[in-house]
Amino acid sequence: MSRRSGILEFAVLGLLRESPMHGYELRKRLNTSLGVFRAFSYGTLYPCLKTLVANGWLIEEPGNTSEDALAAPLTGRRAKIVYRLTAEGKEHFEELLSQTGPDAYEDETFAARFAFFGQTSRDVRMRVLEGRRSRLEERLEKMRASLARTRERLDDYTLELQRHGMESVEREVRWLNELIESERAGRDLKGSGSGGPAQQDTTSGATGDLPRPGNTSRPDSPDDTAT
Repeated sequence: MSRRSGILEFAVLGLLRESPMHGYELRKRLNTSLGVFRAFSYGTLYPCLKTLVANGWLIEEPGNTSEDALAAPLTGRRAKIVYRLTAEGKEHFEELLSQTGPDAYEDETFAARFAFFGQTSRDVRMRVLEGRRSRLEERLEKMRASLARTRERLDDYTLELQRHGMESVEREVRWLNELIESERAGRDLKGSGSGGPAQQDTTSGATGDLPRPGNTSRPDSPDDTAT
């Protein structure tokens, strides 16, 4: 399985853990809640769903809304299929949530993992955040070393592009520092308001707010996107 396919399966299982959905609704949630999936199509999603069904992690059920009930006689097409997470699928998703290996720190994987932090235990969140920060600090060190070696050979525009890339990484490191500090202090994101998967921690009774992605340590800076 490719890494990208694995991320999609993880996200589908996570969304269906919230509630059963039609394929169209799933694709819409992937596009709007998880920006990393904006380029995904039905041609990618439905083979993924079929694989998850074959593995026993999802089941297919006929739609039960009045609109779905009328679909077959009015259009000659089958009613929409609803996908529901099985007990085995929930167990598999929870196993995936507990993983904190290097893959969890990569750009696309981290974005998907972060979207489901509300369903993740605090100790796992901390390991993923700290791993991501370490990965970005390594990247930043390499970028600085590369810029120092090539600065004299770069034109002004290429140099500015390099600086922009470094600033983006530095900004995310500051954001991660704030998240890690908040986690250590026992503060959680409140679940409503983002439109994405719930961000409320069900593993502890702590409450409070974490900084949102893109906020920096400078209060006068505009909000930016972290990943």
